[in-house]
Amino acid sequence: MPAVRLLVSGQVQGVGFRPFVHRLATGLALKGAVSNGHQGVQIDLQGEDDALACFRRSLERELPALARIDQVRETPLEPGEPFTDFRIIASEHSDRPLDLPVTPDAAVCHDCLRELFDPLDRRYRYPFINCTHCGPRYSLIRALPYDRPNTSMAAFKQCAACEQEYQAPEHRRFHAQPNACPSCGPRLWAADNRGAPVEGDPIVMAVAAIQRGEILAVRGVGGFHLVCDATNAAAVRKLRERKCRPSKPFAIMGLNAPSLAIQVEVTANGLALLRSSIAPIVLQRRLKGSGLPDALAPGLDRLGVMLPHTPLHWLLFHEAAQRPGGVDWLAQPHSMLLVMTSANRSGEPLITANDEALCKLGGIADLFLLHDREIEHRCDDSLFNALSEPAMPIRLGRGAAPLALSLPERGPSVLALGAYLKNTLCLTQGARAYLSHHVGDLDNADNCRTLERTVDQLCDLLSVRPGHIACDLHPDFHASRYAQRLSEHWGVPLHPVQHHHAHVAAVMAEHGHCEPVLGVALDGVGLGWDGLLRGGELLRVDRQGFKPLAALTPLPLPGGDAAAREPWRMAVAVLYRLGRHDLIDQRYADCAAIQPVLKMLERGVNCPPTTSLGRAFDAAAGLLGICERQSYEAHAPMLLEALANSRGFQTEQQRGALIQATDLRGDLDLLPLFASLLEATDPAEGARAFHAGLVTLLSAWIARHAEHEGLNTVALSGGCLLNLYLRDGLRERLSQQGFSVLLPEKVPANDAAISLGQAWVVQMRLDRGQLLNN
Repeated sequence: MPAVRLLVSGQVQGVGFRPFVHRLATGLALKGAVSNGHQGVQIDLQGEDDALACFRRSLERELPALARIDQVRETPLEPGEPFTDFRIIASEHSDRPLDLPVTPDAAVCHDCLRELFDPLDRRYRYPFINCTHCGPRYSLIRALPYDRPNTSMAAFKQCAACEQEYQAPEHRRFHAQPNACPSCGPRLWAADNRGAPVEGDPIVMAVAAIQRGEILAVRGVGGFHLVCDATNAAAVRKLRERKCRPSKPFAIMGLNAPSLAIQVEVTANGLALLRSSIAPIVLQRRLKGSGLPDALAPGLDRLGVMLPHTPLHWLLFHEAAQRPGGVDWLAQPHSMLLVMTSANRSGEPLITANDEALCKLGGIADLFLLHDREIEHRCDDSLFNALSEPAMPIRLGRGAAPLALSLPERGPSVLALGAYLKNTLCLTQGARAYLSHHVGDLDNADNCRTLERTVDQLCDLLSVRPGHIACDLHPDFHASRYAQRLSEHWGVPLHPVQHHHAHVAAVMAEHGHCEPVLGVALDGVGLGWDGLLRGGELLRVDRQGFKPLAALTPLPLPGGDAAAREPWRMAVAVLYRLGRHDLIDQRYADCAAIQPVLKMLERGVNCPPTTSLGRAFDAAAGLLGICERQSYEAHAPMLLEALANSRGFQTEQQRGALIQATDLRGDLDLLPLFASLLEATDPAEGARAFHAGLVTLLSAWIARHAEHEGLNTVALSGGCLLNLYLRDGLRERLSQQGFSVLLPEKVPANDAAISLGQAWVVQMRLDRGQLLNN
């Protein structure tokens, strides 16, 4: 009989793919074997031609829920000893670099929930239930291939019943690496804030503590959460005070979509994400009069919502619902809503270990829910904005990272160390790029150490020693200094990449676009090729590199970084440039630093110029009196966008007049737009007018330069695109003018994308055989 070998690449390890292949092959009376390898899954098949053809068709049609096939390569097998049956054989172990994606963690599946709430099931109310279709993956992995000895579950020897499931190809838990039960698996317990165990059922105690208005620290899949009753304003205030988080929004968790629909407008995009295996935090529009405390997201028109994604979360709601049997209750609205926020001190990495949690969170949490399944890779909750089409990633974490992206061409292995803010890493291997989970801002020692550990973990996990290192052009970032050390230690070239070139390149890499584009970088700040602090740029980007075309006219930053924290400073800088000293005296005379700021502007001292669009948003918020001081990044722009949502656009005639008064042939001066806001009496009207005018000016400016360069493709990038008015407005207007518009869709628009862009720039330049001095 004919025999073939299929090599299947994609997300095919740790997702029940081998048992799926076994069932498919045996059902078609095919003989052979299936095994994991360094490039995916190898399938040897022998049988009738019709059966082989049916297997090929069914392979992609009937995939397990978490599986994804990128490519199937088929070769004939040489005649040899005939197969006698179909077997699942042990994974191949080698030192060769791995060329397959790492499977992310997945939310608990419905089959496991049925068992979890069945009083007759041996896993009834067991908080670590899982199967091949759900449960922890990346957070447990120490090495690949993904086998139990290579995970933190190696510490738990399966009991006879679990071992029988694990070895049975027809069972849902066949080779489910985290497989366990109450007899042999991880255990859960409660502890007080001194670490002393508390006797009793930990779930019962946790729900009682929530209902008393206390704060919990709960160890989840990728790290700890801080939890409290989201409907209890006093509990929310207490959590803010203890965590020193005055106004940054909190996410909430509800039992199901009907429970959340009482609080937010659940969009189709949002519902699909909430119910997906990623189960991320999803931004949705708040409903007026929902009754939730304003302190959850002060001044904002949207709220981050999520559904339970681990058995432990489901058990909290089960207990609050008084332990109903079966699963019918899962579809009914439930009144309990929980604040679910990352457990860390401000700016520090997410806490993953029990001892660290007790040490650092003892002054925040009243009760701890702890377990003994170790977390190998920390993962914050993923975050998506589902008000856009398609839904827009903001942070890649649990369930979404590491993100494997197919590149249009194979290239040398590059390790890119990313940006200063929203840091991620990117490692390329062959025609695939692996984007790490969110590391964080490199403004503290713990996050810097996390960056270095993540480099080691990602390289070791994929068995890759990169041949090139990429970093930001700024020499003083920790990532840049560490890149220099790695370059010297490994003896490989170091390639600094300009920040906004990387932003545009990330969008090109995501879309597999190699032809020249008009690149638009709109963000807070990045060191320019000329030493200027840039953030609103037009670039021509191609394989050779980039050519600067135009930028926003620079504004002074009085006090440097202080201007990014205090929008009133940017407002004063704008008024100073407009010659409106009278308004400075009227509006900002009470600001303690007003005289030093005016002296800086007059003397041009400590006022570095910037083309940043982010600072322009700050200036508008300061001019309209919306926000004078920011307590978290993009606080002022988010408040500005929320206010804009409550009013109508300017008329086309007003916007047209703004265009006619502006020169769009070179740099774009936003002073006329700021001047139009000075007479606004209603901040909401002013906010909407600013957004409408900004979209009008930017789209016309971009179109003018694209036409001049003879380019039909525009790549939009940068953190300012997290603003939906800007993102959707630019896309709509440029598309109407006939441009092909590339937007970040799989990768965040903010600095989380920088590492991907850095790697792509290096690959493109090396492909052209060029030196990397642009």
